[in-house]
Amino acid sequence: MGIYCGIDIGSTTSEIVLRENERIISYRIFSTGINVKKNVGEKLNECLAEVDKNFSHISHITTTGYGRRLIDFADVSISEISANAKGALWLSNDSIRTIIDIGGQDSKAISIDENGKIVNFAMNDKCAAGTGRFLDVMARALDVKLEDMGELSLKANSTVNINSMCTVFAESEVISLLARGCPANDISAGLHRAIAKRVGQQVKRVGLKEKVFFSGGGALNKGLKKAIEEELNTELIVYEVPQIVSAVGASLVGVTNMSQSVKVT
Repeated sequence: MGIYCGIDIGSTTSEIVLRENERIISYRIFSTGINVKKNVGEKLNECLAEVDKNFSHISHITTTGYGRRLIDFADVSISEISANAKGALWLSNDSIRTIIDIGGQDSKAISIDENGKIVNFAMNDKCAAGTGRFLDVMARALDVKLEDMGELSLKANSTVNINSMCTVFAESEVISLLARGCPANDISAGLHRAIAKRVGQQVKRVGLKEKVFFSGGGALNKGLKKAIEEELNTELIVYEVPQIVSAVGASLVGVTNMSQSVKVT
C-alpha cells in the first residue's frame, strides 16, 4: 500500500503525519516559519529517515490548513474542516459526532452524522478570541508559561469573571485584576471559563451530539478541557497527540484517491 502523508500547515504551527498499514509510523509538530516549503521538506525528510524510508516510498501526499496551497509537491489539498473531521473519526474508531478544535489562530465546532458526513460547522478565524493566541497573550499578562495556565486554573479557589473576549481589552482587564491583588490562578480559571462559554456557543450553533472529540493544541490544556466539559455538561475525548488530528485526516484522503484514482479537492 505504501506510505500516505498528511501535512497540516497552520499560521503558526504545522504538523506532518506518515501512515502505513493503517497505523501512524511517524509525525512531526513544528513552527511553520516564513520559508514554509523548506521547513516542511526538512521535517518530512526527518519523518522518513526515522522509519528508514525515502520520498519514493510515499504513495500520496495531501495538504490541509491555511498554507495547504504552498506545497507544490503535494498530490491534493483539502479544507481543514474536512481533514479535522476525517482524522477525528479515524482516531476515535468512528464513535464521535461532535468535534471541537482549538488551534493557535482559530477555533471550530463540527457536527457529523453516523456516516461521517459533515452536517454543520462553525469557525472563528477572524479574531483571536477563544484561540491559542488569546491564551498566549493572557499567559504573558499573568507572567506564566502558556503550558502552565491549565494547571494554574485547576488550583483556583474561585473563578473571576472576565468581561471581554477581545484580546486587547481582556489583557488590560487581567493586568487590572492583578493590580487589585486577585490571585493568578483565579484569573486563569476565569479566562478558561470565558473561552469555554464562547466555544460552547459555537457547539450549540452546530448542534451538540455525543460523543465529543477535542483536538488542536488547546486540547493539551487540562484547565480548558475541564471548563468546556463543565460548560457542555459532557466528557471530551482527547487523542494523546491532539495537534496532529487534521494531518491524520489529510493522510486518509490518499487511500481513497489511490483506490479510486480520483483526486479530491
